[in-house]
Amino acid sequence: MNLHSTSLFASTSFLEGLARVLDIGGTLNVYNTSLTERQADFWALYNDWRAVGQDIRDVASEEHQRLLHEGDGNVGRG
Repeated sequence: MNLHSTSLFASTSFLEGLARVLDIGGTLNVYNTSLTERQADFWALYNDWRAVGQDIRDVASEEHQRLLHEGDGNVGRG
């Protein structure tokens, strides 16, 4: 998962995780919040599509590199 697909989840360090084990009342839980449900939905959808776009760019780049290594001299031409 990348940054875009996990933006609605709380991220923790090792020490924060250790502290949460002892946090019986759940007072250390801090989540990303939005002013309205509509705003939360907007940002979730926005980040989902950014992640999809990044995945497409990554695959296209990998495929381009694979084709270049195969010796296809026509890649990127006309």
